[in-house]
Amino acid sequence: MNTLLSTALVTIMAAFPALAAPTTVTDIAGRQVEVDLPVDRVILGEGRQLYVVGALDKEAPFGRVVGWRDDLKKNDAGTWNAYKAKWPAADALPTFGGVKDGTFDVEQAVTLKPDVVMMNIEAKVSTEESGAIEKLAAAGIPVVYVDFREKPMQNTEPSLRLMGQLFDRVEVAEELIAFRAGILADVEKRLAPVAARPSVFIERAGGYSDDCCMSFGDENFGRMVEIAGGTNIAKDIIPATFGTVNPEQIIAANPDQIIVTGGEWESSVPGGAWVGVGPGSDMAKAKAKLAALMERPAFTGVKAAEDGNVHAIWHQFYNSPYQFAAVQQLGKWLHPEAFADVDPDATMEAFHEKFLPIAYASGLFVSLKAE
Repeated sequence: MNTLLSTALVTIMAAFPALAAPTTVTDIAGRQVEVDLPVDRVILGEGRQLYVVGALDKEAPFGRVVGWRDDLKKNDAGTWNAYKAKWPAADALPTFGGVKDGTFDVEQAVTLKPDVVMMNIEAKVSTEESGAIEKLAAAGIPVVYVDFREKPMQNTEPSLRLMGQLFDRVEVAEELIAFRAGILADVEKRLAPVAARPSVFIERAGGYSDDCCMSFGDENFGRMVEIAGGTNIAKDIIPATFGTVNPEQIIAANPDQIIVTGGEWESSVPGGAWVGVGPGSDMAKAKAKLAALMERPAFTGVKAAEDGNVHAIWHQFYNSPYQFAAVQQLGKWLHPEAFADVDPDATMEAFHEKFLPIAYASGLFVSLKAE
């Protein structure tokens, strides 16, 4: 009788999913946060967190997403259109503005009853000052912070581990980490015997506005340049992750290489001078717009512009776990002999095939110098 009863209980329990269990996780801000794991209903405080969620929930990337910020739709049309083509219902998901600009609707978030809200670390100050954390906590909704933008070379791996833990996809997260680490280790190995470190000016979102010139300090793309064997001329000018370099400083530094980050920003800055690179972008148009940017006063007589050592790279590498391919391409531009047999497009294609539910579309890199 006991055996029959035990068998029946096992059968009944197997028919129902395990209940979420309260678990304490540590987020990228070092906060101890109690979350019911695994999460079932998630608000993405940054739409580009889909770059990771798509890998963790490959069969149903929107299956747990009950709301998200609208930045992916606005800033990465190529990726969004690829996902929307396969999951058209995602277009009806509730969207939010940003916490930093005060357009995140806490009341709307509460009505969606999420198990967790994932915010990027740069929203932390605004989230705290606005009282959003307290309001969400009062409704039993925890907030966790991840980071692929402020200090991506330091925080990408722990952010991936945290998201893997939340989604009960720890193994997938570790595989993604290993793929990324393997590429970066190969870059380090290739550069070990290389002594030369060409000077680089990297312009952030060149042509997005009339201002010149936004750049990076010793983080994000600035750090990627250093890892790829270059010297970021702005690292001693900009004390934080992001800042501005004036035209006189660029001319005085006379960099060997110029790299501009670009994207498909037609919805944000229609007809802008930005360089349209991204999944499926038109490379001829991108190259023409990149050449036009070099006619600004900041680049008059600069060695890199004169020699054609001018390149554009997909801006969204700055806010995703895909920095490994950006570092590869930067290395290939700065040290072509050391990276002669490296194909960053092939790397991204392999990554998509292994981890993501959408196919890779090239268009992330363009150069004024013939390959």
